[in-house]
Amino acid sequence: MDDIRSTMSPEMKLQMEMSVAIANRIYEILEVKGMTQKDLAKLLGKTETEVSRWLSGTHNLTLATICKISAALEADVVKVAERKQENYNYATIHI
Repeated sequence: MDDIRSTMSPEMKLQMEMSVAIANRIYEILEVKGMTQKDLAKLLGKTETEVSRWLSGTHNLTLATICKISAALEADVVKVAERKQENYNYATIHI
């Protein structure tokens, strides 16, 4: 695995890290709510296999899917905080 990571671009490494962080956040929410992947699949009208694939940390979730999961769980999976710096707005993503 280290050999694979050493050949990845910085963007790919960041994407992998963020995908894992998002999957971990969803697992945290499920745990707090006493829910399973199967419960989430039912809420979303998806198969448990599909949700399992999403939560593997290797799936490239779309923003639309992240929003659907957040709405179904009634919790922020990804939180974007605005801050101003030198008359420009920057969005910071907290996972």
